[in-house]
Amino acid sequence: MDTELARTFLTVVTAGNFVKAAERLFVTQSTVSSRIQSLEEQLGCRLFVRNKAGTTLTTAGRQFQKHAVTLMRTVEQARQDLGVPQGFRASLTVGGRFGIWEDLLLNWLPVMRAHAPDIAIRAEVGFEDELMLGLVDGRIDIAVMYTPQSRPGLSVEPLLEEELILVLAESSEDGLPMTPDYVYIDWGQEFRAKHAASFPDFTGPGLTANIGWLGLQHILAHGGSGYFPRRLVETKLASGLLTEVADAPRFRLPAYVVYPTDHDASVFGEPLAQLRALALALPGNN
Repeated sequence: MDTELARTFLTVVTAGNFVKAAERLFVTQSTVSSRIQSLEEQLGCRLFVRNKAGTTLTTAGRQFQKHAVTLMRTVEQARQDLGVPQGFRASLTVGGRFGIWEDLLLNWLPVMRAHAPDIAIRAEVGFEDELMLGLVDGRIDIAVMYTPQSRPGLSVEPLLEEELILVLAESSEDGLPMTPDYVYIDWGQEFRAKHAASFPDFTGPGLTANIGWLGLQHILAHGGSGYFPRRLVETKLASGLLTEVADAPRFRLPAYVVYPTDHDASVFGEPLAQLRALALALPGNN
């Protein structure tokens, strides 16, 4: 079977419909439809039911999903096994949001070099949808994210809980979201829901950033306010560059580590153990 067909199938499952799947694969919707039709002809069954809400898997589709995941992981594992750098016994691809790389995953890299020097690491930055797709098709081995989706064959484990606080640059006077210089940082679906419930009169930001670091640099340089994990702004608060906005709502945002349920413990064991230890050592997470 053409692995591109299996990858397209898994992308549709993750995206929820053919249109979004086409966008993620950088192909046309007709190409996605053609690939799925070809796959269904090869398998002799219907895999999806299409409706106004998107696509849902048929019984045959749910059964094939397990095989598609296995196929993609086998191909990816073969690629990694053949591509393991000389002198290493294994390689791992680890992904996470930009904000999670700060303090946590960046500190994890040298720890891994010290505790498991025979494992080569590939580091990637991504958002939840692309991280989940990478996990499903076997391109990513371990990912840390805020709002993972439940998928067969993947273990989702709570890792840490962020405290998002509203901070204000020293050159600004009012940090509430209704002010013009408020910068909306998109921390994911759960944050969006909590933010909307806490600020029902908020009509929309003048500036939105999908990466916390980008929004923070703008606020530090030009003033304004925004929501950030406390661990990322602690030094700025201590130095007086930022001030926490008094009486503003605080949001709890859990982060999770996601990895294959049937992983090789001899390869995944040490990386996961060190990641858990570092997360536990973060302020406010013990």
